[in-house]
Amino acid sequence: MKMKKLSTLCLAASTLFAASSAMAWESENGQHSTSASVALSSDYVWRGYSQNDNKPAISGSFDYGHASGLYAGTWASNVNFGDDTSIEIDIYAGYASEIGDTGISYDVGLLRYIYPGESYNWNELYASLGYSYFSVGVAHSGDVYASGETGTYYSLGFDYDLPMGLALSAGYGYYDYDDDVSEDSPSDYRIGLSTELVGFGWDLTYTDSDSDGEDFYGEDLADGRVIFTVSKSL
Repeated sequence: MKMKKLSTLCLAASTLFAASSAMAWESENGQHSTSASVALSSDYVWRGYSQNDNKPAISGSFDYGHASGLYAGTWASNVNFGDDTSIEIDIYAGYASEIGDTGISYDVGLLRYIYPGESYNWNELYASLGYSYFSVGVAHSGDVYASGETGTYYSLGFDYDLPMGLALSAGYGYYDYDDDVSEDSPSDYRIGLSTELVGFGWDLTYTDSDSDGEDFYGEDLADGRVIFTVSKSL
């Protein structure tokens, strides 16, 4: 298998993903809600490298949330690893809330990556903290890429609302692999602008990996690039 695997975590499973979503349905008592979205991107980049061989990707999501903070959802996108799978399906569930009146938010959950047609499905635990414009997250797997080895991804995020309805988002990530997976420890970063216009979400993000990332994933998949995404909440 080609080593694969942004859309998350990162700071919450649904964050690492290109599609944006908004509440589409809420129960009369406000206890239950659902949302869905679809997005078209010039590439699907995950944690610094392309998952679709530098080609456009279409993705979609469906999420359920409870007023208590519990949530569950699924997200899918086409992928191209040069093997017998052509789609990634992510299933996740977790709990998100705030710590009293401190302004600190947190999110913990479990994510499963599924690749129909291949046998390298794997699980990942994730957790994040957020305060003001900043967030920090960690995602850990004892079976990263179905290798039987560990991989831990650490991430930092910054999100800030700009004038004229623009939003700035930036992030940095560091992947700590078991030596049996890779002796490299790739880092990646991103910075982008997004807005809502004529009922669609628009996002333009620059992403890149360091030399370790280019060595491990391949320079053609992990070099710097601009990703354009248009999304629609359903």
